[in-house]
Amino acid sequence: MDDEKKIPFTSHLEELRRRLIISFIAVAIGFVLSYGFKEKLFQILTRPLISVMDTGDKLIFTGLPEAFFTYLKVAFLSGIILATPIIFYQFWMFVAPGLYDKEKRLMVPIVFLSTLFFVGGSFFGYFIVFPYGFKFFLGFASETIRPLPSMREYLSFASKLLLAFGVVFELPLVITFLAKLGMVSVSFLKKNRKYALLLFFVGAAILTPPDVVTQVMMALPLMVLYEISIIGAKIFGKKTPENNDNI
Repeated sequence: MDDEKKIPFTSHLEELRRRLIISFIAVAIGFVLSYGFKEKLFQILTRPLISVMDTGDKLIFTGLPEAFFTYLKVAFLSGIILATPIIFYQFWMFVAPGLYDKEKRLMVPIVFLSTLFFVGGSFFGYFIVFPYGFKFFLGFASETIRPLPSMREYLSFASKLLLAFGVVFELPLVITFLAKLGMVSVSFLKKNRKYALLLFFVGAAILTPPDVVTQVMMALPLMVLYEISIIGAKIFGKKTPENNDNI
């Protein structure tokens, strides 16, 4: 490989490094801003669980530093969420040099929609999935079995689900963008529905706890989002004869 081919690759890595540093700084700023409200943020995060627990039940911590580190992680999670517009902007700007000028003009609305879909997915997990999921888990309590969820375990569980739902809700935007670039087509998406369905349930099984309720509550929205993706690909994708098919 000659020098002319190595320089663009090196520049590409340098650009990636710069974008990552900016994203990390944005998360750090979000963390600092969130740390002053860490107790309130954790209270909000635990509200879906507290609402389905028996009166008087509380979360516990089993190690002396557990509460301290839990609050740190809550502030860090909040920092990530606050920084999502910057993170998505850096990601799409990293992709932008490989696009045509008319496609680059879509970056601003794409960044806005990326943030909107991510927050929407997290809200779906928080308001819809959490109450039903926690009620299902607490349903195993009995006269001889008492649930004692810890702060650390709850935060690990909740943050994983919030981020997972935020990411999977990006599906329509990603597929529509790929269709706009001509990398996927409407006919391809329709032909592979059954495989997508299988991947959704496999992915939901990996991303969610090992219970059928939570897995289904992630897989079903993904199926709906996939159909929205096909509509988005049909409207915004590159116009080819196969894209004129009926959905």
